[in-house]
Amino acid sequence: MINDLWYKNAVIYCLSVETFMDANGDGVGDFQGLQRRLDYLAGLGIDAIWLMPFQASPQRDDGYDVTDYYNIDPRYGTLGDFVEFTHGAKQRGIRVLIDLVVNHTSDHHPWFQQARSDPNSVYRDWYVWSGKKPANADEGMVFPGIQKTTWTYDEKARQYYFHRFYEFQPDLNTANPHVQAEILKIMGFWIQLGVSGFRMDAVPFVIAEKGADVKRLSKRYEMLRRFREFLQWRLGDSIILAEANVVPKENLKYFGEDGDRLQMMFNFHVNQALFYALASSDARPLIKAVEATRERPATAQWGIFLRNHDELDLGRLGEKQRRKVFEEFGPDKGMQLYDRGIRRRLAPMLDGDRRRLELAYSLMFSLPGTPVLRYGDEIGMGDDLSLPERNCARTPMQWSAEPHGGFTKSRRPVLPVISGGPFGFEHLNVAQQRRDPDSLLNWMERLIRMRKEVPEIGWGDCVPLNTGDDGVLALRYDWRNNSVLVVHNLHSRPVEVSFVAGVGEHGNLLIDIADGASSDADANGRHRLLLDAYGYQWFRVGGLDYLLRRREI
Repeated sequence: MINDLWYKNAVIYCLSVETFMDANGDGVGDFQGLQRRLDYLAGLGIDAIWLMPFQASPQRDDGYDVTDYYNIDPRYGTLGDFVEFTHGAKQRGIRVLIDLVVNHTSDHHPWFQQARSDPNSVYRDWYVWSGKKPANADEGMVFPGIQKTTWTYDEKARQYYFHRFYEFQPDLNTANPHVQAEILKIMGFWIQLGVSGFRMDAVPFVIAEKGADVKRLSKRYEMLRRFREFLQWRLGDSIILAEANVVPKENLKYFGEDGDRLQMMFNFHVNQALFYALASSDARPLIKAVEATRERPATAQWGIFLRNHDELDLGRLGEKQRRKVFEEFGPDKGMQLYDRGIRRRLAPMLDGDRRRLELAYSLMFSLPGTPVLRYGDEIGMGDDLSLPERNCARTPMQWSAEPHGGFTKSRRPVLPVISGGPFGFEHLNVAQQRRDPDSLLNWMERLIRMRKEVPEIGWGDCVPLNTGDDGVLALRYDWRNNSVLVVHNLHSRPVEVSFVAGVGEHGNLLIDIADGASSDADANGRHRLLLDAYGYQWFRVGGLDYLLRRREI
């Protein structure tokens, strides 16, 4: 099957089955509830759903501690319910991506239980062991401040086992060819059940060398090519969207010089620079981040996001830049996490300011790549900082003003629904916003539609323009003799800027994509644009030929 690059001009929606919609009234979201909301998601205009972990698990880490890769956690339903869901999604033209968590398992997984019980078990070498505690056991923790070590002694095995994450998540020995074969089998299983691809968790750790004697984190990039080849054989248009927070010089190692490894990666480098731009009204580091991540194969694509289910990781910003973002968006210690990030949702970070929310989402949808939206962001959901660690931003979806936001009929939802205050379900919910033509939800539907009508952003070459103001970002996209220009004012005050939109007559005319209004350049080929505080505009760029074609249409 010829590979269909559908992901180049798509909108992806991330959700947790557990907190999206409860159909059976037990307080936990399930696949039957999710299926009931497919028409809502189709109406929103998204192209793909990314499901957070839903496989069998003790739920000590929100499902990222898997005990059975081939089954559904019974709280969410059955494999039959899952297939009904994927079938319903396919009927509506929506693809399904699922989390692939194969860096580690739960310590309750039968593989680990057999490995620790019998040194001669075939599963012993599926994990990483050491007879004595390695000297570097107190380094490289993913959750500093919460996690104490990466090596834990197991009384039954009488050895230390390696875990890059929590101690109840022993790392798989991914260098073992049997483990690699099992990963392919897991992917093949879910592909057969209607999945179109995977968001692969912790990719740099999956492909890293592991062991007590490993001094430097060298990586086996050839594994990524093997994963991609398998998916292409099984389903030609399936993809891997990688969680890989790496420096720009390593990007091509993950994508592959010839585009033969990963199809997509999240652009953490741009994400962190984007939040600095929002905090400081300075677009220059964001432009640098866009330029630094420009190089990628023609078939590769970035996943562009604002917030996700984890903390906002600011680890790659400079010290002054990180301090600025903390001061602006997470000044209290309780808003911060792991000494590197902010655990809040976007709307409360921006004080619920509709102008800033629109600016942020317009930016996300117009940066080079494919936008990834998180459930609840379309209505501006808040967070509950009284909940521990990352759970504060994982509260149930707010559907209506009914008890528990219409999420469940149970008296005890899996996590408390946000109640009271500016982000409470009583007045911030889907039902209320659907009735209001000026709501954030209806605005988001229009933004999604506009983004999908502008394939130049997903496919084209990005050119930053000089506006003469460091707080105004102007990006032009060129693709197949068409050009699009997006301009954003990061300032809290109105500004007027002047710029050259294109080369020669090609840049003389700007057509506002939202309302169709047009404006011409002056005699010097420059456009003057007045932007409101936190204002933004999307334009098609064209000269006389474009105008004539438009009139003919």
